[in-house]
Amino acid sequence: MKQEYADDAVVPSHAPRKTTNALKGFIANPFVFATALFASVGGITFGYDQGVISGVQEMETFVARFPMNETERGFIVAILELGAWVGAWLSAYPADRFSRKYTIVIACVIFLIGSSFQGGAQNVDYLMAGRFICGMSVGSLSMVVPMYQSEIAPPEVRGSLVSLQQLAITFGILASFWINFGCQYISSEAQWRVPLCLQIILGVFLGVGILFFPFSPRWLMSQGREEEALKVLSKLRRKPIDHPELQEEWREIKISVEFDNELERHQYPQYVDQGTKGRFMIGLLGYRDLFRPGMFRRVAIGSVLMFFQQFCGTNSLIYYAPKIFQSLGLSGQTISLLATGVVGIINFVATFPTVMFLDVMGRKVTLMIASVFMTLCMIIIAVISALYQDNWVGNEAKGWGCVAMTYVFIANFAYAWGPIGWVIPAEIFPLRARAKAMSITTSSNWMNNFIIAQITPIMLEQIGFGTYVFFACFCFLSFFFVWFFVPETKGRSLEEMDEIFGGGTAQKDNEILRRVEQQYSGTYVPTGTKTEA
Repeated sequence: MKQEYADDAVVPSHAPRKTTNALKGFIANPFVFATALFASVGGITFGYDQGVISGVQEMETFVARFPMNETERGFIVAILELGAWVGAWLSAYPADRFSRKYTIVIACVIFLIGSSFQGGAQNVDYLMAGRFICGMSVGSLSMVVPMYQSEIAPPEVRGSLVSLQQLAITFGILASFWINFGCQYISSEAQWRVPLCLQIILGVFLGVGILFFPFSPRWLMSQGREEEALKVLSKLRRKPIDHPELQEEWREIKISVEFDNELERHQYPQYVDQGTKGRFMIGLLGYRDLFRPGMFRRVAIGSVLMFFQQFCGTNSLIYYAPKIFQSLGLSGQTISLLATGVVGIINFVATFPTVMFLDVMGRKVTLMIASVFMTLCMIIIAVISALYQDNWVGNEAKGWGCVAMTYVFIANFAYAWGPIGWVIPAEIFPLRARAKAMSITTSSNWMNNFIIAQITPIMLEQIGFGTYVFFACFCFLSFFFVWFFVPETKGRSLEEMDEIFGGGTAQKDNEILRRVEQQYSGTYVPTGTKTEA
């Protein structure tokens, strides 16, 4: 029997929703949590493939098989980022055309091919090819997974759910460090082939498992599958399809999609109803729309956040941790690998507060606090390194002091710039532009990542402590960028971001939006659900 609700049970509000800590949110939304958690396995593949190479490159049998100079060693690391840059760019079309879910499956197939090339490599060319192919998959997953997570999440815990991606990345890095540490005692080439082949398991697990989880309700709506979108939303929110709050959320999504469709008909009338060619041209011209007022600001914020996420120096510590710790006076392969493993533990553990409390703390203040501490840590490391880099013998305590500051730095990155760098770009774009815009912001991450991977070994060799001064400058600048340019988005639905960023500022856009709201607000629901028991 159909459940009845008061007519005034739904009061549309554009004020930020009351946020909650993740534990309460996860208990209230267990299916959403399970779905987002499983999708974040894509982050484990990302973190593992990033972290594993730092230890593998130091293994005796790897060096014997692939003798390389410093430039080549840097490129072995960086080519993953180059592939990821390509993968991020190429993922926008399939994410819109075939769904977020099936794009994850495609990325997993590519990941399996690349992992096989890496694990079975007989020469540097095979290794390079495997790293690049894996990178394409990692770049795609790093864009699509946060998008999928943000689109299934309720506003009050969206930040926490998307932060699971960063938690998964840190877990992948942590696992790779300790697997490398255990495998270093193997005397054969299995020493490095085993760590590189183990990631195949992750690709199979995610690619098969994601098929059992739902499509994004927002993507379903964009494809005209309204009733299915409502049913998926009902399952995600654990509310019956006739519940007023559920139907109100469904109408918000419907209005957003219809507004996007009306804009397309208004802006590109010559391509509407022109079949595949018309859809392709509208999609292509959609990139031009990212430079419209209200939209370009979002693209700039997302891209610059990704820039600072890389140029603060964290991934340099991850990629070249053994080498960096050796430069800080730690001697012996085992000691440097152990110190590297602790980096992984801290990176993983310090991400938990963000997963639990980001939607309570907020994005902006968390980023600013972390920027202050990261700057101080880099300055301290730079000063100690400048004083003792040529005389670590007898000053080992100073070296361990630098290591301690590295740990503090990693902890501050892990609760702020690591996860929030992915959260904000995943939540600030309207549905019509989300895939395209996130392909740009994510590609910014990977291109900057590529640059950092290339220049770090050169900087360590040629300017020594100046490397830490370089990163300290960008940590310092990141504080002021967030202060002046990044708005707070906690508690806002994805459909409310235009109120923050000024989307649809043109008079014609506002007229279209008002017309759509009048048509679909109130009691509008899909035809097939009106009489459903």
